[in-house]
Parts: sequence; structure tokens; C-alpha cells
Amino acid sequence: MAGGLLLVLSAPSGCGKTTILKQVMRDLPGLVFSVSHTTRQPRPGEINGEHYHFVETAVFAAIRNRQPTGFLEWAEVHGNMYGTSVEEVERHQGAGHDVVLDIDVQGMAQVRQRAEPVTIFIAPPSLAELERRLRGRGTESESTIALRLNNARKELACAGAYDYLIVNDRLDRAVEALRSIIIAERCRQRRGPDGQQGGWCG
Repeated sequence: MAGGLLLVLSAPSGCGKTTILKQVMRDLPGLVFSVSHTTRQPRPGEINGEHYHFVETAVFAAIRNRQPTGFLEWAEVHGNMYGTSVEEVERHQGAGHDVVLDIDVQGMAQVRQRAEPVTIFIAPPSLAELERRLRGRGTESESTIALRLNNARKELACAGAYDYLIVNDRLDRAVEALRSIIIAERCRQRRGPDGQQGGWCG
């Protein structure tokens, strides 16, 4: 895959990844978010093509079987299928955009088999702080909190496989860290901080 960067972000649930990414994408031009395909039903307020590409199981299977041009990575989660379209990623990269994938550690491993992504793991300061944040939401049951913390332990054990680690102890510092990583990787491609070709990076 040529063109723009392919950026993979992973984090345990409750680490603030979505908030960090939204702020960086708002302030840094040239970034696009890859919209995944899924077989699950839309939730209230979700828009097809914006939040996900909502497809029937047969359509998902047809794309998955169309390798190597089907899905860059895919997984089954709670009975529903999720996948990142090769076609969508290549279309954005071909236009010179840097593409952001919000996927888990298993998805990152799949992507690495097919491409050369820049991988970034966002971690909480501690599991105790993560538990505090999850409880602070006021929307999680005890069983859900226990499940998320157990998953977080497994995901944190994989953090060393990533190119970069950001500890979200303070939101402003985490946002600046992600922004700096993207700018640095653009400079490695001899592109400017805004992602444009030929810009001087200093």
C-alpha cells in the first residue's frame, strides 16, 4: 500500500482513545478515519457510511473471501463481524491522506501481515485508574467492569509489540503525544507537518 500513512491505534476500553483521536483529527489536517464494515444492527443515531458500513452477513462474507482485496483485518465480536476494507484504505492513501484504524491488538497483528502500519498503543496510568474511570461512567455493570479490566490486562501485555506507547495520565499531554508522533512519521516520509509533500520539517 502506497501513499499516506497507515496508523493503527489500540487501547483498552476506558483509556480515552476516542477523545484523544477526535482532538488530534480536529487540529491536524490530512487525517481520515477508516469506517469499518459490520454485520451488527445500527444503534440509535448511527449513520450508515459514517459510523460503520452496515452490511448483511452474506455481503460481509463475500468481501472477506475476496482476498487479497477484501478485508485488511476482520474479527467476530459477540456474534457480529467487523472488518477493515482494503479498498477503502487504499482509496484514502492514494489520495494522499493518512488513514487511522481504531482496532484491537488482534487486528493490529493481522494488519502487520499485510502492510507496514505505524502502531500506537494508548494505556491508562494504572489498572486502578482505569477501573476508577470505568466506574465514573456510571453506565457499566459490575460484570462488565470485571470483563473490561480482564481484557485490559491481556491488551496491556501486548503493548510492547507497538511502535509507540502513550500513557493517558493527562488528556492534553496524550493529545500532544499523538499529534507529535503523526508529525514525526510524516517527516520520515519527507512530508510537512500538515501532511503535504515537499514541506520542510524542522
